[in-house]
Amino acid sequence: MSLDSDIIVDRRRIRRKLTFWRVAAALVAIVAIAGIALVAAPGTRGTFTSAGAIARVKIDGLIRSDSERVEALERLENSRAAAVIVHINSPGGTTAGSEQLYDSLVRLKAKKPLVVVVEGLAASGGYISAIASDHIIAQQSSLVGSIGVLFQYPNVAELLKTIGVKVEEVKSSPLKAAPNGFEPTSPEARAALDALVKDSFAWFKGLVKERRGMDDTQLEKVADGRVFTGRQAVDLKLIDQLGDEKTAVTWLVEQKGVKKGLPVRDYKLQSRLGDLSFLRAAAAMTLEALGLSSIAHQIEQSGVARAVDRLGLDGMLALWQPAASN
Repeated sequence: MSLDSDIIVDRRRIRRKLTFWRVAAALVAIVAIAGIALVAAPGTRGTFTSAGAIARVKIDGLIRSDSERVEALERLENSRAAAVIVHINSPGGTTAGSEQLYDSLVRLKAKKPLVVVVEGLAASGGYISAIASDHIIAQQSSLVGSIGVLFQYPNVAELLKTIGVKVEEVKSSPLKAAPNGFEPTSPEARAALDALVKDSFAWFKGLVKERRGMDDTQLEKVADGRVFTGRQAVDLKLIDQLGDEKTAVTWLVEQKGVKKGLPVRDYKLQSRLGDLSFLRAAAAMTLEALGLSSIAHQIEQSGVARAVDRLGLDGMLALWQPAASN
């Protein structure tokens, strides 16, 4: 019996050591990634040291208001970059964040030749950002458009009623903090929200009409919330040309007088430490180090991470996000 007890104790000791080293390895990996992100990436400090090069800027994922991004683009205005290629792959985000990014790109365009390349997606707020440029290039299968806005909020009134919970409140007027999600939305509150959506939609359409040189008939064809492929978007005047980064460089040389043969260098708008995708990668690495790679994969595939990102969006949204399939 004593021999069996010794074996059990040894096994437990081995398991504890294994768990310790797995956790330690995960922490070391996270620290190493953070160090590399801060030290190795020249763009994290918002500087562009390659004189005479073309700056490559990437707009990925959900768009929110971001003062760090604004400051980085302002520094790029005064850099030695010969031109800027903005790569966009975004379903949009908040209307305020999209407008802020649009304004920053317009100011940058006034100082540097600028062209936009749509990679996979430039929808809704992503398209607002794209039309800051005078020339938009997309691949044939890219998706662009989704001109429209929405206001979403959860309503748990029926759930609270079922479990016997009632939220009491005292407010200065009927439309204060309405809708609140704890009670059915009143007709007055719904009408107020409808007015907000319509006003923001009118602003969005006016921006597209002005920037893309459309008449009312052309605008009507593209302003119903749909996305279009790059092939369709050319004929609809949503974009100017089909192609990729090489096409963008050629356009800069031929139309903006940029010197031929200049290299294209990355210019990062913010540190990866400030990006939720970095945190997701670190979390996934930690789970894998603990021998839980299958759980990390299931979380990523389930769309939970994307849902958490979206929950961080407040206010009016200019967002295109099809429902995930089961």
